[in-house]
Amino acid sequence: MSKTVEFYFDVGSPATYLAWTQLPALCAQRNAELAYKPMLLGGVFKATGNTSPATIPAKGRYADMDFGRFARRYGVPLTINPHFPIITLYLMRVITGVQMRQPERLQRLLKAVFEALWVEALNLNEPELTMATLAKAGFEASEIEALVSDPLVKEALKANTDAAVQRGVFGAPTMFVNDEMFFGQDRLEFVKDALG
Repeated sequence: MSKTVEFYFDVGSPATYLAWTQLPALCAQRNAELAYKPMLLGGVFKATGNTSPATIPAKGRYADMDFGRFARRYGVPLTINPHFPIITLYLMRVITGVQMRQPERLQRLLKAVFEALWVEALNLNEPELTMATLAKAGFEASEIEALVSDPLVKEALKANTDAAVQRGVFGAPTMFVNDEMFFGQDRLEFVKDALG
């Protein structure tokens, strides 16, 4: 494949969920590789001074309405999670670890986590709900704990986050085609155009 979409993401973002529902098919249509780049959105916000749209009530209400519009356009379910914000450090370490150690299981994991957060609207700030979600994806508690406590996994997530900031990322999702940056799930048509 001659083209790659680098997908910087954090599962705690509804816009990231929406992009995730569309990017695999978009990349397949354009014969492009989709390269998943898990990052910690909280770390990006801290480094860049950015914040979630939800911190401004009027903007947050509008963003939720707009996400609903896109979900209808894409034909996918979306429930705005009433427990937002979800602290995603644990989840993003799990995702990073699975990508590193068991990449063949990554898609099943992402599906379980995204659906728990943005379809079922579960409170994944609750450890027992998080573990139940991961068990649903076929993961044992012991293997999850081994991944999240692995220093190499922790360092990989930090390195991805630092690399994102260095490249100009300030939020999620952010996609790159070559060095051209596209922020937001509402820029997928431009991603498609960039793939030719």
